[in-house]
This record gives sequence, C-alpha cells and structure tokens, in this order.
Amino acid sequence: MKRFLILQLRPETVASDDEYASILDKCQLTPDQTHRIRVDQENIPSDLDVTDYAGVIVGGGPGCVSDPADQKSAIDARTEGQILALMPQITYRDHPFMGCCYGLGILAHHLGGEVSKAKFGEPVGPSVCRLMPDAEKDPLLEGLASEFEVFVGHKEAVQSPPPGTVHLLSSAPCPVQMIRHGQNVYATQFHPEADASDFERRIRAYRNHGYFPPEDADRLIAVCHAANVTAPGEILRRFAARYG
Repeated sequence: MKRFLILQLRPETVASDDEYASILDKCQLTPDQTHRIRVDQENIPSDLDVTDYAGVIVGGGPGCVSDPADQKSAIDARTEGQILALMPQITYRDHPFMGCCYGLGILAHHLGGEVSKAKFGEPVGPSVCRLMPDAEKDPLLEGLASEFEVFVGHKEAVQSPPPGTVHLLSSAPCPVQMIRHGQNVYATQFHPEADASDFERRIRAYRNHGYFPPEDADRLIAVCHAANVTAPGEILRRFAARYG
C-alpha cells in the first residue's frame, strides 16, 4: 500500500501536531501509512513524484494566498510556493488530492480562479453546507444528508468555482465550500479533519491571531460543542478509503 503524503503549513508545533493527529483519526490511518512534511520546517523534495503516494492531503494554515507578496511572511511565501509547485503534477495527472481550507485557495489559484478577501470570509465556528446537484453522484458525498454542519474560519475565499471544476458544496455565507477538478482532485473551504474537540484546541491555539476577538474564545468553543459536525470527517474517511 502506498502512503499518503500529508503537507502541513502551520508554524505552531502544537497546532500542527494536533492537525496531523486529526487527519490520521478521520482518515483512519496510522503514522506509518503517511509521509508527513511540515513545509514550514523542511523543503518538499524538488524531485518528488506525487504518483509515489496514494494521495496528497494539504492542511490549513494562517497564511492567505491572496495576500500581496510584500505582505507575506517569509515562511508563508516559501510554503505557498512549494505547494503551488506540486499542483501542475496533481491536476495534470488527476492524482488524488484533498486540500483543506488553505488547500482550496491553492487549488483555485492554480486553476486561475479568484481567491480574495472581497467577500465570503467566515468567522470561526459552525456553518451549514448543502449539496449541489453534482454532489449526489460524487463518491465522497453520495448518500450524505442534503445539508450538514461543518467547521470554518477563514479570512479569504474563492469567489466563484474556477474554470473546469465541479461545484459540490455551498453555504449561504460562502458559496464555494467544496469543488472537484477532474475525478480525483478535491478541496474544501471547511475543515474536514476537525470535530468539536479539534476545533476547541485550534481556537485556543489561534486566539491571538486575528480570526476573532480573544475574549470570544470561550463562547466560540461552547458554540462548537453545541454543533453536530460529523459529515466532514466521513468525507475525509471516504477519501482515504477510496485511494488508500
């Protein structure tokens, strides 16, 4: 069995480790079934061939694809450039890919879509997604409820589905919540790896990063635990089961 390549961008070790554990849990994978690269700490090998892996999963991160180059930190610029450099391989070969939150911005930008802070940013917490017509036959979404809750929190958003993509999930605050390119390249605006406990830890880790007023952390944690967020984890489980 080929391993899954897990690419992470979070420079905070606690948040990165927690995200990795969440991905393993939702995918039902063990560490030895993955190759984890913290792109904030090490370079992606220049000769990496994505077909050596069962699939590629890109986690979230504090950076924004749409930020001007002179406003990106050195780490954000380097990590963004390295992951973007893999996207031609992934889309040309239609290689299994799941971009989570930041990964949607990467995929959309690569495909020529508009990623910006103009509209559709969402505060940290639960949001309700609905299946689009093309989702009913998608193997990652088939049989799920027509509407379900997800966890979100992002400053930028994809303004409309990029050319050549299938629009799978939408929400009232943010129309582009999940897309597919080809048959195997997916990305979500929400966090499919996160349940309420995961998001509680993430809220605590990022309480001073501008996503919400720090004093709102406890209220947001309570809101997350009151939500019923299970379908996103099932989507990620299906991705790993389908391509593993």
